Amino acid sequence: MHPTTDNRPALLLAMGPGVDERLLTADHHARLTRLAHTDPRLVAHDLTAPGPRVAAALAEAEILFTCWGATPLTAEVLDRAPRLRAVVHAAGSVKHHITDACWERGLRVTSAAAANALPVAEYTLAAILLAGKRVLRSAQRYAELRTDHAWLEESTTWGNYRRTIGIVGASRIGRRVVELLRPFDVEILLYDPYVTTPPPGVELVGLDDLCARSTVVSVHAPQLPATYRMIGPAQLAAMPDGTTLINTARGSLVDEAALLPHLVTGRLHAILDVTDPELPPADSPLYTLPNVLLTPHVAGSLGNELHRMADQALEEVARYGRGEPFAEEVRASDLQRSA
Repeated sequence: MHPTTDNRPALLLAMGPGVDERLLTADHHARLTRLAHTDPRLVAHDLTAPGPRVAAALAEAEILFTCWGATPLTAEVLDRAPRLRAVVHAAGSVKHHITDACWERGLRVTSAAAANALPVAEYTLAAILLAGKRVLRSAQRYAELRTDHAWLEESTTWGNYRRTIGIVGASRIGRRVVELLRPFDVEILLYDPYVTTPPPGVELVGLDDLCARSTVVSVHAPQLPATYRMIGPAQLAAMPDGTTLINTARGSLVDEAALLPHLVTGRLHAILDVTDPELPPADSPLYTLPNVLLTPHVAGSLGNELHRMADQALEEVARYGRGEPFAEEVRASDLQRSA
């Protein structure tokens, strides 16, 4: 008998404590070991001072399989991984752990950002539709009154028919929101300085024009120096009374100091899944204002949605093993305009 050749690449899991337990099921572990030489129970939480087992696995690894909490891959860390060729990230942004040293050494990088975009877009769609129906306000009023009420008289300005929805940023998530909105009778405006031809049925406009014309403004731009506080005093002042601002991107994109007076007076409404700082101070009005829905950064993948990211990452490992290009490769130039 001729010995068989095993061409599976060596792979090491690298992510924060406990992340692998939520990310990977038993079926994922089984597929991972079919695709690569790896011990799915060995997870590197810290590559800056690895123990003997992790150090040995890192020295042999051809692929790092990363997720939230992964150690930044500095030149010093990469010196311990002479055989490393690729980083497969089972989450969204790679900016936390992919450094210039990775690009200088020619590492290939892929991300599950496409998978993570789906639940954010779904959350956004739900938020847009609930905002149009004034669900938060009507639920509060119902709890206060607990009796029959002339809802039709109170709701003359409510509803989603032919509303104008402003999408700020044609990111993966922004584009997906546009697609999810297609079955509804709404007008869609888009602002993105890098887009020259909008999707069919979408009007490309300037940011100030979008804010002035929209009844819902949903933010999906990346966190970059150019987008810091992009929704500022002028944009907020331009929004018509009753407009709902939705932010599922990053808190730093919205000037919250400028937003708060509009919320306190009730002129604007907000659905905020992200804030700046990430955890608002305990005395922040955002927790208690009746026209604000504040959620703790839950729009992205959580619970069983993490398994979708794992599925996409494992597909990329399979492509690598077959010598194929990554389907969702990340390049250094991409990070100048993406999250």
